[in-house]
This record gives sequence, structure tokens and C-alpha cells, in this order.
Amino acid sequence: MRRSAGAALVALVAGMVMAVVAPGAVAAPPDRPMPGDGFHIQFAGTLAVPSGMRVVEVDGADTAAEQVARLAQDGHLVACYMSAGSWEDWRADADAFPAAALGRPLDGWPGERWLDVRSPTVLDLMRERLAVLAAKGCRAVEFDNVDGYANNSGFDLTRYDQIAYDRALAEAARTVGLSPGLKNATDLVPALAPSFDWALNEECVSYRECGAYRPFTRAGKPVFVLEYGDVPFAQVCRVAARFGLSAQVKHLDLDAYARRCPPVRAG
Repeated sequence: MRRSAGAALVALVAGMVMAVVAPGAVAAPPDRPMPGDGFHIQFAGTLAVPSGMRVVEVDGADTAAEQVARLAQDGHLVACYMSAGSWEDWRADADAFPAAALGRPLDGWPGERWLDVRSPTVLDLMRERLAVLAAKGCRAVEFDNVDGYANNSGFDLTRYDQIAYDRALAEAARTVGLSPGLKNATDLVPALAPSFDWALNEECVSYRECGAYRPFTRAGKPVFVLEYGDVPFAQVCRVAARFGLSAQVKHLDLDAYARRCPPVRAG
């Protein structure tokens, strides 16, 4: 989705005006997730956001622009989920993906197949998705399934292929004003942390991988951890605090339920 030259000029001027803060005025919070932010993620059931949650993540395709606008009006920074490494047969653009780019099914996830991330068409389609999310009002994006090279994808993907693709995703997100978030892919964190603003991890306590996120935390970037109840809650919080991570226990379907550890200190 291309903006007209006139619209681009208006956006540029508006950005210049907003960058000037009057003496004594309080600057707006950064338009990206920050350490210490309350984080609520929900993909199932009626959306119910507890108080104190600055960042709210929803499914980017399934959430209407009106809902995103309401969240923004309530002071939330809206992060939108997007699977960037898998084809999902229920998405509106499913027919646009070339058959040659569709790989093996994802274990346990009916209707999903790994994508060949070397395909220029795949990256172009992801850029189109990002433009839609930005137009909808999302301000951050969570990229899921960005470690196909380490799975039985059906393609001979290399670590280099994956890193190049993931960096291109982060750059594409920034181009349309979205703060890029890295999902899982712990083996790639050292290479990708400079390109991403924040990270979301599933079960690093359970898998003893939380230490992998030091490149994020040392750079002052937040890491949000979801655990699904396989580890005692006290242990989840203890490990998260040790590594400076923001952790919570959720149901696997990501409904409204959450049991949150005490917040980590910002900075």
C-alpha cells in the first residue's frame, strides 16, 4: 500500500511538529514497548484488559480497526500478531502465496505450513500485511514462526537465510511505523537483537532458555515471557526476575486469563 506524495509530506510535517516539545511539557511515551510495561496478550474470548497494561497484543488480522482505535484511545500501545514464517489457510491472502513456497505442515497446528523465506514473493506479501496493520492502527508487530530453518520445513533453509529474512521483516516493519518484536527463535537472539525492539518468548523457564535474552535486556529492550503452567508460579517469577524478564502464566489458547509476576524494574 503506497501513500501519495501529499500524504507523505503531511506525515513528515506532523512528525517534525511532534518532535518539538515545549519547555516544561511532558514528552509522550515512546511508541514501542519498554521495560517495565504492563503486557496483556489475548487472542480468544471477549477482550478484557486489566488496568495497568500499557501494551496490548491482539491478532492483527482478526481484530477490527475500530477495536484497535478503542484500545489506542484508552492509552494502550497496540501490538499485532502476524505469522511471518508460516502459511495459514484461513487468512484472506492465503491464495496469493505461490504453491512452490508452501512447505511441510507445522506439527500440532492444522491448516499451517512452513514458508520458503527465500522467496521474494513471500517477503513482498509480508510487506503488504505490515502496511495493512499500520493502516489499522497497530503500533508494534510480533513476528511468529521466524525459525523455520531449525524445523522440518521441507526446505533446505540455512541459518543465514533465516537471519536475512528476519532482519528484512524488522526493517519492513519500521518502514511503516511498526515496532518489531521477535517471537521465540532463541538461537538467533544474538544476531537479531540489534534489529528488534522487543521480544516475546514462550516457556523459556520451562526450557531453561531465559538467559538467551541477555542481548535484549542489556540493550534496555523488554522481553515478555509466557508460561503455560508446567512450572510452579513462584519458580517462573524467580527465574524471570533473575534475568530481568516480564513473565506471566497464560492458558495455551491465550484467552483473558493471566497470572502475572511482579513487574520488572524499568531500565
